[in-house]
Amino acid sequence: MFDTVLLRSFVAVVQEGGFTHAATRLNLTQSAVSAHLRRLEKQIGRDLLSRTTRSVTLTADGELLLGYARAILALNQDAQAQLFRGPSEGAIRVGLSEDLANVRLMNVMQSFAVRYPRITFSARVGIPAELLHAMDQRELDVVIGGRCADARRGRVLWREPLVWAGAQWASLTRGAPVPLALFPEPCPYREAALAALARAGLDHRIALVCSSGSGLLAAAQAGFAVTPIPHTQLVHGLHVVAPDAGLPALPDVEFTLFAAAGPSAPVADELGNAIALAFAHKGEASFAQGTRLAPDSGQPQGE
Repeated sequence: MFDTVLLRSFVAVVQEGGFTHAATRLNLTQSAVSAHLRRLEKQIGRDLLSRTTRSVTLTADGELLLGYARAILALNQDAQAQLFRGPSEGAIRVGLSEDLANVRLMNVMQSFAVRYPRITFSARVGIPAELLHAMDQRELDVVIGGRCADARRGRVLWREPLVWAGAQWASLTRGAPVPLALFPEPCPYREAALAALARAGLDHRIALVCSSGSGLLAAAQAGFAVTPIPHTQLVHGLHVVAPDAGLPALPDVEFTLFAAAGPSAPVADELGNAIALAFAHKGEASFAQGTRLAPDSGQPQGE
């Protein structure tokens, strides 16, 4: 029988792309997470991760166990929720950033509406900073959105690169101001892009301001502008603008859950677990392909 503590550490390492971030998420030390993986591998008698001093990748057995581990943890979580939940009632108001208002997340919301029939779930879509302000004003109970830099405490659900997206057939003109399609202020992607261009000393012009992600993508697909978006938001007709085009690197996006203190906090935490599970493939895709980790992001050398 598999120990769910060990499985949770294994899944966290995969989802977070390394041992350091997994330890932070689980509130454990890096050595503890490493020990969990060694115990799990010893129990199975097979390697789950292929390690070097600079990279960690899933083995074939690791990929096989990952699916089972996620299912076991989900069933364990669901059993706890069904057996130990109280007679919850009331309302939970969720704020979602525009790039998360998709079918996958709405399916998670619907499953919670079924699980908690006496709780009314509602959602508001907007810009993270405005949603967080609404939560501070007690207009929302939970906010889920992307951030690039923020000292506010929250639970990171997954990370992915922020990239410059442009039309596959178009190219930037050297020496000309970079045409940008951006969300209105305040937006973490907008702030990160403008800051990166300023540090690189590159001129820019704002060609489009739009509160809809589809509008920004349309501008980029048409070659009218480039836009900063999370890597998984790339759609047909768009590609990551190559570094040789002269654009500066952008930071990673942390998709984070923020929850207000109060009676809804336990359900909000459970909602975060379900969303992290539903979107886990976003972090796993690059990891399974052999994402290279900084020396202090994986296991200590010699592990």
